[in-house]
Amino acid sequence: MKIDIVTIFPAMVTAPLAEGIVARAIAKGLIDVGVHDLRDFTTDRHRVVDDMPFGGGPGMVLKPEPLFAAVEAIQAKRPVGRHAIVLTSPDGERLTHGVAARLSGLDHLVILCGRYEGVDERVIQARGLEEVSLGDFVLSGGEPAAIALIDACVRLLPGVLGAEETLNEESFERGLLEYPHYTRPAEWAGLKVPEVLLSGHHEKIQAWRRSEAERTTRERRPDLWSRYQAA
Repeated sequence: MKIDIVTIFPAMVTAPLAEGIVARAIAKGLIDVGVHDLRDFTTDRHRVVDDMPFGGGPGMVLKPEPLFAAVEAIQAKRPVGRHAIVLTSPDGERLTHGVAARLSGLDHLVILCGRYEGVDERVIQARGLEEVSLGDFVLSGGEPAAIALIDACVRLLPGVLGAEETLNEESFERGLLEYPHYTRPAEWAGLKVPEVLLSGHHEKIQAWRRSEAERTTRERRPDLWSRYQAA
C-alpha cells in the first residue's frame, strides 16, 4: 500500500511515523509512505498556501492551487489503481473501524491535512475528496487525524501485526467493544482475576468474554449496542 501525506508541518507527521507498528510496516516494505510539504507546491517566492476568505470572517483558508498541484504531482509518480484522496476535516465522516477497513483495501491513499478555517471548497468538488473526522471536536490542524487514520489502516494490512488473530478479538471488529483483560499477578491491591479465566475451561472463558463484551458495550456505548442488536 502506498500512502502520501500533504501538510504544512511535515515534522508533525514524520516523527510519529518513525515509531511503532507503522514504522515496522515501512521497514518490512509492506507500505510506502511519502510526506510532502504543501509549500513546495507554491509558485510565489513567499511560498504562500493560504488567503483570506471571500465574504469576510476570521481566519485563513488553504488556497486551491498548491493543493491541486500537490495531488497531481503525487499521482503522476504513483500508479493510480484503487485509490482515494482524503481530507482530514471536522466536517467529514467520523473515522470508524469500517472506514479504516475500507481504506486499507486500497492501493494508494493520499491524505491532505486540513488547517486554519479549512480548504477552498473547489478542491473538494473538483478532486472528489473524501472527508474524514476523528469526532465532534476541532483540532488546530489535521496532522493528528492523519496519523490516527494511517495507524488504523496500516495495522489491518496482512503481515503488519505479529499475531493476526488479535484482529478478530478487537473492539468494533464484531460490533462490540472488547472484553476486559487481566494478567499476572492473579491478585493485586486486593483485587482478584475472575476465577473463570484461571479455570483453563476454554468454552467457559469464551462465554464469559462474550458476555463481558456485551455488558461493556451496553453500558458504555448504547449506540453500538443498538446497532449490534439490530444486526
